[in-house]
Amino acid sequence: MMKFFRNNSLSIIFLVLFIFSFLGQILFGIKDYNKENAEYGKPPVSVMVYLKSGHFLEATFENWESEFLQMGLFVWLTIFLKQKGSSESKKFDGSDEVDKEPDQFKPFAPWAVRKGGMILKFYKHSLTICLFALFFASLILHFYGSYKEENFTNFLKHKPSVKIAEYISDSKFWFESFQNWQSEFLSVFAIIILSIFLRQKGSPQSKPVDSPNSETGE
Repeated sequence: MMKFFRNNSLSIIFLVLFIFSFLGQILFGIKDYNKENAEYGKPPVSVMVYLKSGHFLEATFENWESEFLQMGLFVWLTIFLKQKGSSESKKFDGSDEVDKEPDQFKPFAPWAVRKGGMILKFYKHSLTICLFALFFASLILHFYGSYKEENFTNFLKHKPSVKIAEYISDSKFWFESFQNWQSEFLSVFAIIILSIFLRQKGSPQSKPVDSPNSETGE
């Protein structure tokens, strides 16, 4: 058990933090949702009902959407673009290990590498493809949740429902998206620039403490 935790401690800790935060979101989200319903004389809902509500779906997937967009763009753009002095950039001089063609005969190489052909071609870009697929899935679910919440609010206020074709161009949906996108892009910009001048001993996201500011890459 200790060996398993040591080998997977980073992912385990972040998974635990995700579960803790997710449960906190549900706990306080349902309280906020029921408080709003009470203002219109509606009874409180159960957790299962809340998890199907537009309120929950919108809040969840508008955040996931921006995270996967940020990560997908960052992985893809770092193939071509560089930042002098940043630990998050590839080197300017010489070749990087990540640019080398995969060796199908390397011991313990992943199955897709040993298989070759179209499977290997897909596998070489699978991280970016997966991240963008998760982004588009989250975007669709965010839109569905936001649309559902908008019509539920209209129902509480005795207003007519909005059609999907109308809502897709509505400012509310795009405001929700852009307010999250800009924060993610700012955070990536911050780590790219700050890693030029600042250090964190022991972190692979930082250059060695005694590295000059102009040194690019980890």
